[in-house]
Amino acid sequence: MFRVTIRRGITPLLVLLALTGCSSGQPSNIQVGEVKRAPVTEVVEAPATIGARATATLRSPAQGTVKRLYVSEGQHVDKGQILATISSPQARDQLKQARQAAKTPTASLGTPSFRVASLDTGAFDRALGKQFERARKEARKIEDARARKQVLHAIDVAQAQQRAQSKALADITAQLGRSISGALSGMTSGLAASMSSLQAASKGQAKAAMKVAQSTVDALTIKAPFSGVVTLGRASGGGGGTGGLTSLLSQLPVQPQQSSGTGTQVATGVPVSAGDAIVTVTDVSRLTLAANVDETDVLLVKPGTTATVELDAVPGATYQASVTGVGVTPMEGTTGGVSYPVQLRLGSGAFDDGGKAPTPKPGMSAVTRLTVRQAPDAIAAPASAIVTSGRESVVWLDRNGTAERRVVKLGAQGEAVVQVTEGLSVGDRIVVKGADSVRQGQALS
Repeated sequence: MFRVTIRRGITPLLVLLALTGCSSGQPSNIQVGEVKRAPVTEVVEAPATIGARATATLRSPAQGTVKRLYVSEGQHVDKGQILATISSPQARDQLKQARQAAKTPTASLGTPSFRVASLDTGAFDRALGKQFERARKEARKIEDARARKQVLHAIDVAQAQQRAQSKALADITAQLGRSISGALSGMTSGLAASMSSLQAASKGQAKAAMKVAQSTVDALTIKAPFSGVVTLGRASGGGGGTGGLTSLLSQLPVQPQQSSGTGTQVATGVPVSAGDAIVTVTDVSRLTLAANVDETDVLLVKPGTTATVELDAVPGATYQASVTGVGVTPMEGTTGGVSYPVQLRLGSGAFDDGGKAPTPKPGMSAVTRLTVRQAPDAIAAPASAIVTSGRESVVWLDRNGTAERRVVKLGAQGEAVVQVTEGLSVGDRIVVKGADSVRQGQALS
């Protein structure tokens, strides 16, 4: 990736000459000038590409043919305008199948019942009752009153025990029936709930497939998602589905997809596959600019930063722009450095003679000069006066004809002139030529 970072200062020539005035008697390779106030502008230069506000490539939602094309290359269209229609018997057959699947009724699962027959001891109880009555009749014939009473009492106790046993047997039988019925009810209820969930899921899947198939058929009529300029094109795409519920669910409704390609021409009657690009709509109502700013400069760029732009396609013209956003995703260049994407809004342009410049087209290359810092009334020094020593910026001060080292802090840095925020005052005399060869205490005159 090509990356350029150049700093330029916009300083009048007369100001620069005033800063670098010569003094007689100085060594031929050394020049001393007086520090004055001057405007300083720091500019970062970066390569950029013109872009559109939005670009959408509209694709065929299914396999078929271009039934009709309503637009031509380069035509301006409005939002919602029909651009093309696709004939796809396959998509319509799948919609028909999906509708039938959604209408198919589901079978209901009945709950089986189980009943344990109760044990009938009535006949047995009646037979025993007769025996007990016969025993009582014989007991009453006993002449001894005490013995007769004891025998009758024993018969009553035995009959009471027999009745209690019969009732207990009936209770056990009833409890067994209830236990078995409850167990079967729980099993069948769980099974019924599972079957009901499966049936609901199947029904929901069938409805979802029908919606997908309907969306695919609706998308056979391709409409402009926004106003813009049309480019006809087709890119190679995959074939259609193989049919069935699974293939219906896999074919999601086709939406406009971002694309910058154009592809080959398409026309009425041309076969297309699902995913083939039919029409690209580009909104050129507002042009943008994508610049790549070097990592050493990107922290100086903020939203709202102004810039001037020059295009290779329009020599002699300058366009205005302003930063709308600074990206955070680094891009590694071929030389190993890193740059960051910066988005700008492109404004109008003018030629050097004041004439209006033409409107660029998306994809054109440009050079962007971003004004990152400005100091309209700065304590200024020529860039040639600054010597870098490690992390320090140093100037050589002319102290009564002798060189004195002075550490300074810089602000805005132009190509020819820089702003000095600390270390110098207006009227100070500094070495402005040959500064890198000066040593501490060296005679300057």
